[in-house]
Amino acid sequence: MIRGGDIVKGSCLLQNGQPFIVVEREFHNPGKGTSVARIKMKGIKDGRVLSLTVPTQQEVEDAEVEVIKAQYQYADQDAYHFMDTDTYEQHDVPVENHEDKKLYLQEGESYELTIFEGEVIDIKIPYKVVFTVEQSENAVKGDSVSNNTKPITTETGLVVKVPLFIKQGEKILVNTETNEYLERVNS
Repeated sequence: MIRGGDIVKGSCLLQNGQPFIVVEREFHNPGKGTSVARIKMKGIKDGRVLSLTVPTQQEVEDAEVEVIKAQYQYADQDAYHFMDTDTYEQHDVPVENHEDKKLYLQEGESYELTIFEGEVIDIKIPYKVVFTVEQSENAVKGDSVSNNTKPITTETGLVVKVPLFIKQGEKILVNTETNEYLERVNS
Protein backbone atom coordinates (compact mmCIF):
# COMPACT_ATOMS: atom_id res chain seq x y z
CA MET A 1 0.00 0.00 0.00
CA ILE A 2 1.14 3.55 -0.72
CA ARG A 3 -0.16 6.82 0.70
CA GLY A 4 -1.67 9.32 -1.74
CA GLY A 5 0.98 11.88 -0.74
CA ASP A 6 3.80 9.48 -1.66
CA ILE A 7 2.59 8.79 -5.21
CA VAL A 8 4.95 10.19 -7.85
CA LYS A 9 5.10 10.15 -11.64
CA GLY A 10 6.15 6.64 -12.67
CA SER A 11 4.56 4.93 -9.63
CA CYS A 12 2.76 1.67 -10.39
CA LEU A 13 -0.72 1.27 -8.90
CA LEU A 14 -3.32 -1.48 -9.08
CA GLN A 15 -6.92 -0.62 -9.92
CA ASN A 16 -9.38 -3.53 -10.13
CA GLY A 17 -6.42 -5.90 -10.30
CA GLN A 18 -4.94 -4.17 -13.36
CA PRO A 19 -1.56 -2.37 -13.28
CA PHE A 20 -1.40 1.34 -14.11
CA ILE A 21 1.55 3.73 -14.42
CA VAL A 22 1.13 7.25 -13.04
CA VAL A 23 1.80 9.67 -15.91
CA GLU A 24 0.75 12.90 -14.19
CA ARG A 25 0.49 13.87 -10.54
CA GLU A 26 -0.62 17.16 -9.05
CA PHE A 27 -1.15 18.06 -5.40
CA HIS A 28 -4.08 20.26 -4.48
CA ASN A 29 -4.36 21.85 -1.07
CA PRO A 30 -7.73 23.56 -0.59
CA GLY A 31 -8.11 26.23 2.06
CA LYS A 32 -10.20 23.89 4.19
CA GLY A 33 -10.15 20.11 4.36
CA THR A 34 -7.52 17.61 3.39
CA SER A 35 -5.04 17.98 0.59
CA VAL A 36 -5.42 15.55 -2.30
CA ALA A 37 -3.31 14.11 -5.09
CA ARG A 38 -4.89 14.30 -8.53
CA ILE A 39 -3.51 11.45 -10.56
CA LYS A 40 -3.69 10.51 -14.22
CA MET A 41 -2.76 6.88 -14.89
CA LYS A 42 -2.24 4.84 -18.04
CA GLY A 43 -3.18 1.16 -18.15
CA ILE A 44 -0.24 -1.13 -18.85
CA LYS A 45 -2.19 -3.82 -20.66
CA ASP A 46 -4.87 -1.85 -22.51
CA GLY A 47 -3.52 1.73 -22.57
CA ARG A 48 -6.71 3.26 -21.17
CA VAL A 49 -6.35 6.42 -19.10
CA LEU A 50 -7.88 6.84 -15.64
CA SER A 51 -8.08 9.92 -13.47
CA LEU A 52 -8.15 9.49 -9.71
CA THR A 53 -8.31 11.90 -6.77
CA VAL A 54 -6.77 10.50 -3.59
CA PRO A 55 -6.54 12.21 -0.18
CA THR A 56 -2.84 12.42 0.71
CA GLN A 57 -3.29 10.34 3.88
CA GLN A 58 -5.40 7.61 2.22
CA GLU A 59 -3.64 4.46 1.06
CA VAL A 60 -4.06 2.90 -2.37
CA GLU A 61 -2.83 -0.45 -3.63
CA ASP A 62 0.52 -0.30 -5.36
CA ALA A 63 1.78 -2.93 -7.77
CA GLU A 64 4.71 -5.14 -6.74
CA VAL A 65 7.32 -4.21 -9.32
CA GLU A 66 11.01 -4.81 -9.83
CA VAL A 67 13.26 -2.05 -11.14
CA ILE A 68 16.45 -3.03 -12.97
CA LYS A 69 19.14 -1.08 -14.77
CA ALA A 70 19.52 -2.12 -18.40
CA GLN A 71 21.53 -0.91 -21.37
CA TYR A 72 19.63 0.03 -24.53
CA GLN A 73 21.00 -2.00 -27.43
CA TYR A 74 18.85 -1.29 -30.50
CA ALA A 75 15.29 -1.16 -31.83
CA ASP A 76 13.54 -2.96 -34.63
CA GLN A 77 9.97 -2.63 -35.91
CA ASP A 78 8.44 -4.57 -33.03
CA ALA A 79 10.60 -3.99 -29.95
CA TYR A 80 13.28 -2.07 -28.11
CA HIS A 81 16.07 -4.40 -27.01
CA PHE A 82 17.76 -3.97 -23.63
CA MET A 83 20.40 -5.95 -21.76
CA ASP A 84 20.52 -6.20 -17.95
CA THR A 85 24.06 -5.00 -17.14
CA ASP A 86 24.33 -7.32 -14.11
CA THR A 87 22.96 -10.61 -15.44
CA TYR A 88 23.31 -10.03 -19.22
CA GLU A 89 19.66 -11.09 -19.58
CA GLN A 90 17.93 -9.67 -22.66
CA HIS A 91 14.65 -7.74 -22.33
CA ASP A 92 12.48 -7.01 -25.35
CA VAL A 93 10.03 -4.14 -24.82
CA PRO A 94 7.17 -3.85 -27.35
CA VAL A 95 7.34 -0.57 -29.27
CA GLU A 96 3.54 -0.24 -29.40
CA ASN A 97 3.31 0.32 -25.63
CA HIS A 98 6.19 2.79 -25.46
CA GLU A 99 6.16 4.82 -28.68
CA ASP A 100 6.56 8.04 -26.68
CA LYS A 101 10.02 6.88 -25.46
CA LYS A 102 11.47 6.34 -28.95
CA LEU A 103 13.02 9.79 -29.37
CA TYR A 104 14.81 9.63 -26.00
CA LEU A 105 16.50 6.22 -26.27
CA GLN A 106 20.18 6.30 -27.19
CA GLU A 107 22.18 3.18 -28.01
CA GLY A 108 24.61 2.19 -25.28
CA GLU A 109 22.93 4.29 -22.57
CA SER A 110 21.47 2.75 -19.40
CA TYR A 111 17.84 3.12 -18.38
CA GLU A 112 15.70 1.83 -15.52
CA LEU A 113 13.15 -0.78 -16.57
CA THR A 114 10.10 -1.44 -14.41
CA ILE A 115 9.03 -5.10 -14.46
CA PHE A 116 5.58 -6.36 -13.36
CA GLU A 117 4.86 -10.10 -13.40
CA GLY A 118 7.85 -10.77 -15.66
CA GLU A 119 6.90 -8.12 -18.24
CA VAL A 120 8.60 -4.75 -18.75
CA ILE A 121 5.89 -2.16 -18.21
CA ASP A 122 7.89 1.08 -18.18
CA ILE A 123 11.15 2.60 -19.35
CA LYS A 124 12.22 5.46 -17.09
CA ILE A 125 13.70 8.29 -19.13
CA PRO A 126 15.97 10.66 -17.15
CA TYR A 127 14.67 14.19 -16.57
CA LYS A 128 17.64 15.64 -18.48
CA VAL A 129 19.40 13.99 -21.42
CA VAL A 130 22.39 15.04 -23.53
CA PHE A 131 21.81 14.88 -27.29
CA THR A 132 24.03 15.55 -30.29
CA VAL A 133 22.72 18.04 -32.87
CA GLU A 134 22.35 16.06 -36.10
CA GLN A 135 20.74 18.74 -38.31
CA SER A 136 20.79 22.47 -37.82
CA GLU A 137 20.03 25.36 -40.11
CA ASN A 138 22.58 28.14 -40.20
CA ALA A 139 21.33 31.26 -38.50
CA VAL A 140 21.19 34.42 -40.55
CA LYS A 141 22.86 37.35 -38.82
CA GLY A 142 20.26 39.91 -37.81
CA ASP A 143 17.42 37.35 -37.97
CA SER A 144 15.95 37.99 -34.54
CA VAL A 145 12.25 38.26 -35.29
CA SER A 146 11.33 34.85 -33.82
CA ASN A 147 12.74 35.04 -30.28
CA ASN A 148 16.24 34.04 -31.38
CA THR A 149 15.58 30.29 -31.66
CA LYS A 150 15.69 27.76 -34.45
CA PRO A 151 14.61 24.13 -34.71
CA ILE A 152 17.29 21.43 -34.71
CA THR A 153 17.07 17.66 -35.01
CA THR A 154 18.98 15.35 -32.66
CA GLU A 155 20.53 11.96 -33.53
CA THR A 156 17.33 10.25 -32.33
CA GLY A 157 15.03 12.45 -34.45
CA LEU A 158 13.85 14.69 -31.60
CA VAL A 159 13.17 18.26 -32.76
CA VAL A 160 14.09 20.97 -30.24
CA LYS A 161 14.07 24.77 -30.44
CA VAL A 162 17.52 26.09 -29.53
CA PRO A 163 19.33 29.46 -29.56
CA LEU A 164 20.78 30.57 -32.90
CA PHE A 165 24.40 29.95 -31.85
CA ILE A 166 23.94 26.14 -31.61
CA LYS A 167 25.63 24.35 -34.53
CA GLN A 168 25.52 20.87 -36.03
CA GLY A 169 27.65 18.36 -34.10
CA GLU A 170 27.37 20.17 -30.76
CA LYS A 171 25.91 18.53 -27.67
CA ILE A 172 22.93 20.03 -25.86
CA LEU A 173 21.08 19.23 -22.63
CA VAL A 174 17.31 18.78 -23.06
CA ASN A 175 14.48 18.58 -20.51
CA THR A 176 12.71 15.35 -21.52
CA GLU A 177 9.38 16.31 -19.96
CA THR A 178 9.01 19.55 -21.93
CA ASN A 179 11.45 18.97 -24.83
CA GLU A 180 13.05 22.32 -24.02
CA TYR A 181 16.67 23.21 -24.57
CA LEU A 182 18.49 23.76 -21.27
CA GLU A 183 22.14 24.42 -22.15
CA ARG A 184 25.04 23.61 -24.45
CA VAL A 185 27.27 20.81 -23.14
CA ASN A 186 31.02 21.07 -23.57
CA SER A 187 32.56 17.72 -24.45
